[in-house]
Amino acid sequence: MPARPAPALVLRDGDRRRLSGWTRSSTVRAGLAQRARIVLLAADGLSNTEIAARVGVSRPTVIGWRGRYERSGMAGLDDHPRSGRPRVVDHEAIIAATLMPPRKKLGVTHWSSRLLAARLRIGNATVARAWRDYGVQPWRSQTFKFSTDPQLVAKVTDVVGLYLAPPENAVVLCVDEKSQIQALDRTAPMLPMQPGLAERRTHDYVRHGTTTLFAALEIATGKVTATCQPGTGIRSSCGSSNRSPAPIPTSNCTW
Repeated sequence: MPARPAPALVLRDGDRRRLSGWTRSSTVRAGLAQRARIVLLAADGLSNTEIAARVGVSRPTVIGWRGRYERSGMAGLDDHPRSGRPRVVDHEAIIAATLMPPRKKLGVTHWSSRLLAARLRIGNATVARAWRDYGVQPWRSQTFKFSTDPQLVAKVTDVVGLYLAPPENAVVLCVDEKSQIQALDRTAPMLPMQPGLAERRTHDYVRHGTTTLFAALEIATGKVTATCQPGTGIRSSCGSSNRSPAPIPTSNCTW
């Protein structure tokens, strides 16, 4: 005779919102987000076996986290202190070193776990654990913008609407100049990385000068014909060159 499914788990006031936030957050530890999913599915009345299959854990693991939530609530989902020798490496010191920019002689703008581990003379796995515990991600960079345009929402809605619901028999094209040879400066200072927050910079910029390279490749001969058109504050001159066929045409330019 099959065992009766466990009754639906009763959540405490406000816990469903917090647990749902954990499952969607990119800064919460993966293990904590997994426990939140288990508790939410248990609250929805799913059996322990079905929860285990959905989350990808064993049935005893599901039963264990259900029991810990029933006894201690949200606090029961935290890790208990581990037995054995206490941690020797100070994670706070690792995070403090991570938030400091690398020396210029290293030729990098952000720390990698191996580079910082070599600097601190510890294992790179220890650095990775500290980053994971504090939600630090040096390899990520996000953009931000504070607009003062009162019509911003309406404008964005119109543009996005063209892509989501274009007029019948219409083709929507997005065209933008993209000169790769330009002197740029961000419109606002970069916001540095912090625990739980990635490095952030504005998506727009101030351009101090540009020059644009136009090139055409003759597939039959491999000849590249190119010219550089000057931009603001930059003069350029460019000729043509014969090269073997290549997927990306190139040319020697002098600015």
